[in-house]
This record gives sequence, structure tokens and C-alpha cells, in this order.
Amino acid sequence: MPDILVLYYSAGGSVRNLAQSVARGIDSVDGMRARVRTVPKVAPVTEVAAPAVPQEGAPYVERRDLSECAGIALGSPTRFGNMAAPLKHFIDGLGAEWGAGTLAGKPAAVFSSTASMHGGQETTLLSMMLPLIHHGMLIVGIPYTEAELSTTRSGGTPYGATHVSGPANDRPVTDEESKLAFALGQRLATVAKKLSA
Repeated sequence: MPDILVLYYSAGGSVRNLAQSVARGIDSVDGMRARVRTVPKVAPVTEVAAPAVPQEGAPYVERRDLSECAGIALGSPTRFGNMAAPLKHFIDGLGAEWGAGTLAGKPAAVFSSTASMHGGQETTLLSMMLPLIHHGMLIVGIPYTEAELSTTRSGGTPYGATHVSGPANDRPVTDEESKLAFALGQRLATVAKKLSA
């Protein structure tokens, strides 16, 4: 059964919740399965190394996850209109995979969460797409055939699934945001399945 890597960094839990909806969408496609992974935090000064295995939640990503999976869903909170440093740090270390073409021809999708409605959701999604394009991946978005994309009053864009968490990170993922994340995962898995055939 082909796996789709759902790789994310989540500081407050919102991106993790979106990742779970994306994974459910992937799992809804017959013959496809989500492999959920995260990345460790980074800091300007490292005093103690992150444990090899997180205490809770998804395990840390390993390089073999990239070669073993038929596609990737990449998720990050927004940091000044860009992806968060822990995810960028991991991606910046993928020179060998870039050189080998490990990800070339595989489909990819992106998702994000911001504190405010206009907090850089779309620029963050676009910033995550750039390295994926350099790796030769095929970007999958959310088409307007998904009704929630036209009716949402919170997150959700054609570039990828999003969530508005509020300044205090106190807004749960809405039904529309969850449905759009599910639809993104489902579409990614459907495309990956066609490409793998």
C-alpha cells in the first residue's frame, strides 16, 4: 500500500489538527495510507539535543520517509508570511535528495495555520511550494469544485488548506477548514495513486 508522507511542524497544535484531517483524506482513498511525521524544534543556541523520539504525537521524519512515500503533504504555521524555521531547517538539509531526484515527479500539497485572517496564509503556502518545485514535485491544490472553498469565513485557499487560530490560539479548526484539509489529502492521494499506476 503506497504511503503519502504528511510532514508538519506545529507549535500550538493547529497545524497538527490540520495534518490529522489531511491524513484522514489520504486514508479515504482505496489503497493509499498516510504516514504522519513531524520535525524537531530548532533554536539559535542548542543547549540540549532534541530526543530521538518525541514524547508524544507523530514520530520525527527520517530521510527514508521521503524515498518510501509516493507524495508529500507539507504543513507549517506562519512565521511572518513564511514557513516556520524547524520545517525550513529540515528542507534545507535535503541536498542529497535533490541531487538524487528522490522527490522528482511525486505530487505534493501544502497546509498552514495563522493567528489572524490576513496573517500570511497564502504567502506561507507559496513559500513551502518553492523548495518542492526545486525538487521536481508536482503541486496539488484545492479546486473550487470543493464547495467550502467558496463559503468559508475562516481558513481555506486554492493553494492549500489553512486555519485561523486566533491571537490566543483559542479557535478550534472549523468544520469547513477540516473538510478542506480532508479534500486536500484525498486529492493528493488520488493523484499519487494515478501517478503510481
